[in-house]
Amino acid sequence: MSIFDMTVREEVLAANVNLARKRNIIMPTFAEQGDPSRIPDKVKARLKGVGLWDVNPLNLFRITWHNDVETGGFGPVSYVELPGSITGVRARIIGIIGKYFPTGSHKVGAAFGCLVPRLVTGQFDPARQAAVWPSTGNYCRGGAFDCALLATDAVAILPQEMSKERFDWLREIGTSEVIATPGSESNVKEIYDKVRELRAERGDRIVVFNQFEEFGNALWHYTLTGPAFEEVFNAVRHASSRMAGYVSATGSAGTISAGEYLKKLYPYCRIAAVEALQCPTLYMNGFGAHRIEGIGDKHVPWIHNVRNTDAVAAIDDDYPMHALRLFNEEAGRAFLEKKGAPRTLVDQLNLLGISSLCNVTAAVKMAKYYELDENDVIFTVFTDSAAMYLSRIEEMRSAYGPYSEVQAAADYGRYIEGVETDWFRELNYRDRKQIHNLKYFTWVEQQGKTAEELRELWEPEFWEQIWTAAPQFDKLIAQFNERTGLLATL
Repeated sequence: MSIFDMTVREEVLAANVNLARKRNIIMPTFAEQGDPSRIPDKVKARLKGVGLWDVNPLNLFRITWHNDVETGGFGPVSYVELPGSITGVRARIIGIIGKYFPTGSHKVGAAFGCLVPRLVTGQFDPARQAAVWPSTGNYCRGGAFDCALLATDAVAILPQEMSKERFDWLREIGTSEVIATPGSESNVKEIYDKVRELRAERGDRIVVFNQFEEFGNALWHYTLTGPAFEEVFNAVRHASSRMAGYVSATGSAGTISAGEYLKKLYPYCRIAAVEALQCPTLYMNGFGAHRIEGIGDKHVPWIHNVRNTDAVAAIDDDYPMHALRLFNEEAGRAFLEKKGAPRTLVDQLNLLGISSLCNVTAAVKMAKYYELDENDVIFTVFTDSAAMYLSRIEEMRSAYGPYSEVQAAADYGRYIEGVETDWFRELNYRDRKQIHNLKYFTWVEQQGKTAEELRELWEPEFWEQIWTAAPQFDKLIAQFNERTGLLATL
């Protein structure tokens, strides 16, 4: 089967070129986003007058892990290493920072990876079609941002119980439609049902960019997020360092694809998929609802290469929710300083949102399960910051009262030091095949895929076609930019 459709629709492509010229849109290549030294100096010079979160076409070049928020330019990948005084383990746990992307989350990169291949082939007509972004939060924000640059209609679909900040942001940026579907984070099927309804109503007046099945999402993370981890590892490693593990909440299974890149370089690196204990779909075919916003569940994403997943960690949502308060309330931060965490680090803890704290909890589980030591490095992603969850902190204040140092000590003991190796499942071949086969019930029975496509998805050769596709798209992007002529006139 064809993984990426490279068919060029010239009439629409010509219109897209004209639109880009009118909107002053120059498309960055995957290579430029991965290595900003490749970005033309003329673009860098113009970026100096553009804010990181401004709705400005030049900010497409800031869809990268290399943003330097102090200078407005580019630099090394930003990361936070959590010391043992916070994690309670000897292994080094390091997260790269998603807040320093436009929109405040790296999911804008996943949206780019899904949208741009359609734009530069003419398979999406922004003058006539609306872009539909099914999401549990940050992905639809990224899609809305990209659409704002194109001045095209965006339809954001997300569960109604997601944080207030997500909905406020979407309305502020001028999203054409914001559709709240029933339920919470776990109700992904309801999002799919709404997509099916929109397709029946609007036909080819919409194009659906479904992150759970769009391989452009996985490709972007393999091509950019994987090398970002490699760069940080080379910067922090010593002679005995080991790339021991990569931990990622599955969500759409885009971010976890970075582990594929790491596994090629470091074959002993273990990939752990993370989900909520309240909805342990991968762990035990379970279901339910939970409060870890942004990770999605109750199904296995089409783009998750389960064959390369080594373990599953199920995290009780009490852990990240209470850690959110510990890391952001002043009494909690004061307690962490007394535990030995430097103030400079404590001041960075607000870079971790709820799913980031879920990832940290899973990384601690991994470190304890495999008895890792100071030579072992576990990488994860801090997808977004606490800024998207201030209303959740207020809700907890209302529910539990003011936060004290005594409560901080209790939370630290239970939700940080108290992390154990329960609900951590190492996968053998049959376990992985069992999880892979779960895709049948969502994707074949409900979403129109075929059993043969599902079988192909199990084969390593299938994924190699995906991981090697970026240069093909970069060629199309370069041709698109040449046709607009904008680079030449900067």
